[in-house]
Amino acid sequence: AVVSTQSGHYGRDLRQHSTMAMHVPKSYFQHMMKDGAKHLSGMHEAVYSNLEACTELYKTLKTCYGPKGLNKMVINHLSKLFVTNDAATIIKELEVQHPAAKMVVLASQQQEAECGDGTNFVMILAGALLEKATDLLQAGLSPSEVIKGYELAGEKCLELLSNVCCHTVKDVKNKDAIVPIIKSSVASKQDGYEDFLADLIADACLTVMPVKRTFNVDSVRTCKILGAGVLSSTCLRGMVFKRNVESDITSVKDAKIAVYSCPFDIGTTETKGTVLIKNAEELKQFSLDEEKLIENTIKDLKAAGITCVVSGGKVGDMMLHFANKHNIMVVRLMSKWDLRRLCKSIQATALPAVTVPSAEEIGFCSVVELEEIGDTTVVVFRQDREENAMSTIIIRGSTDNIMDDIERAIDDGVNTVKVLTRDQRCLPGGAATEIELAKQIMSYGEQHPGIEQYAIKKFAEAFEVFPKVLAENTGLRANEVLAMMYNAHSDAVSGINAGVDLEADNAAVVDAVERQIYDLFLTKYWGIKFAVNAATTVLVVDQIIMAKQAGGPKPRKGQADPDDD
Repeated sequence: AVVSTQSGHYGRDLRQHSTMAMHVPKSYFQHMMKDGAKHLSGMHEAVYSNLEACTELYKTLKTCYGPKGLNKMVINHLSKLFVTNDAATIIKELEVQHPAAKMVVLASQQQEAECGDGTNFVMILAGALLEKATDLLQAGLSPSEVIKGYELAGEKCLELLSNVCCHTVKDVKNKDAIVPIIKSSVASKQDGYEDFLADLIADACLTVMPVKRTFNVDSVRTCKILGAGVLSSTCLRGMVFKRNVESDITSVKDAKIAVYSCPFDIGTTETKGTVLIKNAEELKQFSLDEEKLIENTIKDLKAAGITCVVSGGKVGDMMLHFANKHNIMVVRLMSKWDLRRLCKSIQATALPAVTVPSAEEIGFCSVVELEEIGDTTVVVFRQDREENAMSTIIIRGSTDNIMDDIERAIDDGVNTVKVLTRDQRCLPGGAATEIELAKQIMSYGEQHPGIEQYAIKKFAEAFEVFPKVLAENTGLRANEVLAMMYNAHSDAVSGINAGVDLEADNAAVVDAVERQIYDLFLTKYWGIKFAVNAATTVLVVDQIIMAKQAGGPKPRKGQADPDDD
């Protein structure tokens, strides 16, 4: 009995201890915040978890880098499928939530806004720098020492970049001069189609390239039409709309065009009015007056020389009847953006009411006609003059995914031309620039006296990831390629342009200038700048404080959120 009593006391004590152990006191910081707030601090909770998140993101995207990069299949929150190796599209649709990884994504998006290309370069370089930073922090360096070293190396890197330049485009308006540069950009997205697409993009860009103003990317439009193959794509001076014409007239040459942003119909009164009709004669007369008013409007347009009307709203039946009678072509465009671009293309002014336009407000177009491409009906506004405000690339393809990917490649190619108009300098491609920078920064790190030299050397090592990734994606041995690259770059004169040979069966290097593989100076310059800024911003964080998420009704399942457009 005594033993049992003791065991009972012992069990009670154990239960008391266990309940006491379960109570974890709140820190002063958590007392200060609302319930549900999270506070992470210290090396392991905050710094290493940030570095790990960024490194994982970079490892996901590095397989997309280069001409032999692999595609990712992404299904976004609206259940739309994307099959692409374009880093900008992938990170946009992934909706990254981790705060540190978001910083790297923002740097990548900034690169997209600045240069229109090189987003994956920023992601990979920032990820590689943070991966190397993990080793330095574990070796005992403080984050501030790593940041100092990275900043010094970043500045030195941008200084050295201008010495690596291997080619300058003499004339941006010369097609033969810009095609090789466009080809290098397009090849990273559409390997195999780069020759055809580069030619197409060069034609489209040179058609709209202004003499004095800067080149506008929005001047080159794309129109995707399902059917045939990619090689059936064409370039057209003017604009193409996937619509049918409203009128019976389907073709007009040397058209004078009136553009209306309102419906092409008789106007209604602003206030409600009541018409008192006493007999049948008055009823007949009422309808006739309306018809006369409409016919006079159409006659006035015809007298002004108008042969085509473009409306931004619905077209009235009576208006259409008289337009057909007087041989005026009527086209309806649903989008106000399309209407604005068309006005820019034909140099017209969109009128807010159905009135006769003045000579300055009328637009001109060589040919407006209805065409059938595949089984799709399109309205084509074609210009025959040399310099145009707009050009359109008609993309053909067997599936929507293929056409979307071709569109992204064209977007990169057009942005390359835009960057080229700002700075004509080019760097050797095929990771030649990266290895040359790695070699020179490594020697700069060895000469640096302070503890930052370790961070500078790791910065140089981060650049080695590019030839490795290119080799791995192509199926070559990464270490063998890297050794051959360093060996070639040991010759300071002829070896500076040695890049990875992606066409070879085994590991080999190739002269990037001879093969005409170029990277744009500005794209690399801003890419390095944004990547270093993103890496140092992530490293400078030592605490993460997350407030409790705001409540609110969740969107209904099965239906898209009306705000997501």
